[in-house]
Amino acid sequence: MVLTKPDFDVAIIGGGPAGGSMGAYLAKAGVNCVVLERELFPRPHVGESLVPSAMRVFRDLDFIDQMEEAKFPHKFGAAWTAEDRGAYDMDFKGGFKDGDTLAPESHVDIRFNERLQDGVDREYTYHVDRAKFDLMLLQHANKLGAAVYEGVKVGHVDFGPKEPVVRFKMGQNGKEMGLTAKMVIDASGRNTLLGNQLKLKIKDPVFDQYAIHTWFDNYDRKVFSKKDEHRDFIFIHFLPISNTWIWQIPITDAVTSIGVVTQKKNFAKSKQEREEFFWNAVGTRPALRDALQKADRMHAFKDEGDYSYAMKQVTGDRWMMVGDAGRFVDPIFSTGVSIALNSSRFAHNNVIAALEKNDFSRESFSEFENKIRRGTKNWYEFISVYYRLNVLFTYFVGDPRYRLDVLKLLQGDVYDDAAPPVLEKMKKMVSEVEQNEKHPWHKSLGDMTVDAFKHAASI
Repeated sequence: MVLTKPDFDVAIIGGGPAGGSMGAYLAKAGVNCVVLERELFPRPHVGESLVPSAMRVFRDLDFIDQMEEAKFPHKFGAAWTAEDRGAYDMDFKGGFKDGDTLAPESHVDIRFNERLQDGVDREYTYHVDRAKFDLMLLQHANKLGAAVYEGVKVGHVDFGPKEPVVRFKMGQNGKEMGLTAKMVIDASGRNTLLGNQLKLKIKDPVFDQYAIHTWFDNYDRKVFSKKDEHRDFIFIHFLPISNTWIWQIPITDAVTSIGVVTQKKNFAKSKQEREEFFWNAVGTRPALRDALQKADRMHAFKDEGDYSYAMKQVTGDRWMMVGDAGRFVDPIFSTGVSIALNSSRFAHNNVIAALEKNDFSRESFSEFENKIRRGTKNWYEFISVYYRLNVLFTYFVGDPRYRLDVLKLLQGDVYDDAAPPVLEKMKKMVSEVEQNEKHPWHKSLGDMTVDAFKHAASI
């Protein structure tokens, strides 16, 4: 009897940031791995801004020099704006049990260099053109030794008594083929291949956000920049529409990504109605509307849906999920790409250990699963507090007692603390506002509750 070896040690489904970084980590360690990507790169993709924790991955993979050579805009910080009205006009002191004062600002900003991060030697991260960035990272994985195949559509994975078999087609009408691997890593993004196949996907019970977005040339970023150095910050603009906001992300010196994120109930069915909603939403911030109308729209509007979901489990015998394939939460703090990159950073050690021990049981990946669940839970609760009462967020950023703790979360350091104290403080203050109808902030509450997002964070 002839014993055959599997084709690869590890098969990675998807070549986006999660798949590219995982392929790079494993190939650098000498693992025989393959990345199967259904599209042909470069391809456009939403999610253009990174958080500083991504820099650790670039350092690990010897990728920072390439990021610099690509001349992606440096992202030194972030800013949030609101119209000077409503809760932001109030002159109110006291009201919380521990004597906190309330002085929210209509414009707050924060620089990443206000807090040092272990393993991060730069004061900035990047804004990226995802078509260019994703291609660069996938090519880097290939240069390190990962086999990379594009135009390969994986249909399903057969999990039998032996090694998994990945079934795929080359091109639109190609014949189904298969390859074997000791284990499979799902990095298929919001396609969630294994989540759908294994029926593990759970629709988020709270968030149902959608987005409509495009790029503008010659948009004047000085409109909201209080200082010249702020022009390359990411800006988040609050809107007087429930659970709705606008992102402003530099792509180049002249090109800016603008997107409106809103609840599904506000998201019209027809293309014309969606574009009308975009301009109506932008119109609630007259300065932004005027600046965009003077700029040149570069592309047709694109829309994104199904923004938030979870999985019953993100690892199993001979498989794991990384990045959006395993969990996606609302993108308001630019978490998507950085979670994908950090998924690979945390997971690759478990994968290498499993290969060395020849133990591919779910238990062998528990360290990764626990860490990534802890981090995404903290992101989720942070985002939930933000939506429930975003006046509170600007207050915490502006208060020196909490500023660096909030910055720690914004930098992407969310994976170590099971319950970050600043989040517990935020939830407590939101609860007090909820219970006091006479509180000046009560009318600014969003339509989610503390109990609702506490439940949702557990999935």
